[in-house]
Amino acid sequence: MASEDVVGKTSATIANIAEEAKIASEGVKAPSRLALLGICKSLAAGGIAGGVSRTAVAPLERLKILLQVQNPHAIKYNGTIQGLKYIWRTEGLRGMFKGNGTNCARIVPNSAVKFFSYEEASKGILWLYKQQPGNEDAELTPLLRLGAGACAGIIAMSATYPMDLVRGRLTVQTDKSPSQYRGIAHALKTVLREEGPRALYKGWLPSVIGVVPYVGLNFAVYESLKDWLVKTRPFGLTEGTDLSVTTKLACGAAAGTVGQTVAYPLDVIRRRMQMVGWKDAASVVTAGGKSGGLEYTGMVDAFRKTVRYEGFRALYKGLVPNSVKVVPSIAIAFVTYEVVKDVLHVEMRISD
Repeated sequence: MASEDVVGKTSATIANIAEEAKIASEGVKAPSRLALLGICKSLAAGGIAGGVSRTAVAPLERLKILLQVQNPHAIKYNGTIQGLKYIWRTEGLRGMFKGNGTNCARIVPNSAVKFFSYEEASKGILWLYKQQPGNEDAELTPLLRLGAGACAGIIAMSATYPMDLVRGRLTVQTDKSPSQYRGIAHALKTVLREEGPRALYKGWLPSVIGVVPYVGLNFAVYESLKDWLVKTRPFGLTEGTDLSVTTKLACGAAAGTVGQTVAYPLDVIRRRMQMVGWKDAASVVTAGGKSGGLEYTGMVDAFRKTVRYEGFRALYKGLVPNSVKVVPSIAIAFVTYEVVKDVLHVEMRISD
């Protein structure tokens, strides 16, 4: 009997241990699944925001690139309105949205990674800041948000840069180009075959340098403006109510204007460097304003030759359509991101 009692107690103990292990395991798995679901929802919200905002301004995006790279001695696009009319007259509706599929294929993952990276970088930077004595109750400051935005921009840009290069070339080519890229995959394969793997990252350095102030300022200005409006409630804003969509759009517009003005010259240089080595880029600008193969040897050389042959103003070619594009694009992206996160029931906000 004694041995049966021992066996019974041992069996009961083993059963209890197994039950506790099962409960503990389920307790670990549930939060992990919830965390993974939250990450997927956040990435989806960022991707949707990028796709919606970029499609809304696709014609202006194409015109901006055409203005950036056109030959100054064979000008076809002479301003925003004239340029859009010319594209419509010569290429029709499809011409207005040429390259947008490639653009969205790049911007959707880029935007998803950018927003998610910003949230994670914000949490990490704030945690490190709080470890310093006297900062235990600190909140995100504009400078910390700038740093988090810079980190997010670098990560997102590096992850999706080959798509940006291909998008630029697809956007620039016309029906009269000697050779045609037939789509994203064909363009990637052609660049790899004819120019090598390194060609997929031409212009990466000015892109990364430019993305630090651009994305950093976008997030810092947008979040800081929202934070200021919530705390001070100027312009008759009611205490205790959420900011309206219109107010958030205004914050996004201000953020886009500041960011793109600071970083725009680097965007021009990046776009020109991306055309280097493309033997069929005869319709775009070259070093010295000559048609044919581009001759920039690096970022500094591209800056120097652009200013020498075309003047300082050349660094801001396409700024007007870009400004008209960036203001609504950034605003729509931020607001869409927050709206989609509301719809998907994701509790965390960028500011949190």
